[in-house]
Amino acid sequence: MTDEEILAIAHPMWDDLIKYSNKGQYGKFVRHFSYNLLFGLNEVEVGKQFVKSDLTRNLSKERDYLGIIRRGEHVTVLYRQRSTKKEGEWLGRLVLGFEDGEVKIFGASIF
Repeated sequence: MTDEEILAIAHPMWDDLIKYSNKGQYGKFVRHFSYNLLFGLNEVEVGKQFVKSDLTRNLSKERDYLGIIRRGEHVTVLYRQRSTKKEGEWLGRLVLGFEDGEVKIFGASIF
C-alpha cells in the first residue's frame, strides 16, 4: 500500500479512537481491534483507564501526522497528540495490519 492509501485508513481510525476515548465508549473504541489485541486486553483495567485517566478522556481532536514505519506485515503510523486539559505533547502510535482481508488495529497507544 502507498502512504496515501495507509493514511486514508489510519487517520479516520485514529480520529475514532480519540473520539471514543474522550467519550469513554469502550465498545466503540475497540471495534477495529484485531482479534489478538482484543484477546490480550484486560477489560477491567482498560475500563478503569477510561474512568480515571485525565489524559485519555481529554484528548484534542487535532493531531499532527509524523510518519509511517513499515515492519513486516504491519505499519505503524505516528502522531503528535495533545490534551485539552494537560500541557505538553504525547506520541501516538497506531499499528495496522490485515486480518481476514480487513485492515485492523494491532496496537494503539499514547505515551
